Amino acid sequence: MLQRIQSIFLLVSGAAFFLLFTVSFATSNKVESGIFADQAYSITDNPILIGLAGLGGALALFNIFNYRNRDLQLRLGYLIIVLCILLPLVAGLLLFTQYSKMASDLIIDDGLGIYLPILALITTILAIRFIKKDDKLVRSSDRLR
Repeated sequence: MLQRIQSIFLLVSGAAFFLLFTVSFATSNKVESGIFADQAYSITDNPILIGLAGLGGALALFNIFNYRNRDLQLRLGYLIIVLCILLPLVAGLLLFTQYSKMASDLIIDDGLGIYLPILALITTILAIRFIKKDDKLVRSSDRLR
């Protein structure tokens, strides 16, 4: 059902993914060629990151309205977890490959964007937990009939 707690968790997860479009992963102290051309490293610097964040947010929001099919909802939840893990890994890999080409006096500070996939991961895990709980409740009530 739509009014369940897992809907709130999935909404927070989707919001965390879409909030990545407004905040940056990291900032630098000076302008550098590549990903720090504007002194901020965000998901808009790479189309792969845009795709991962957009897909994760869209799946989380789609998963809210998929409450009648709990098996598919669980599978999509696991896919969202994979995207939550993959997004910071790809962002870190891209930063690491660019960092070797940058000046040695460049100082990089982390931003809010690096922590949002962790928030999405936690809320998606909680949503899956409550989806399983609902499934168990429905199956037990079916046995009583």
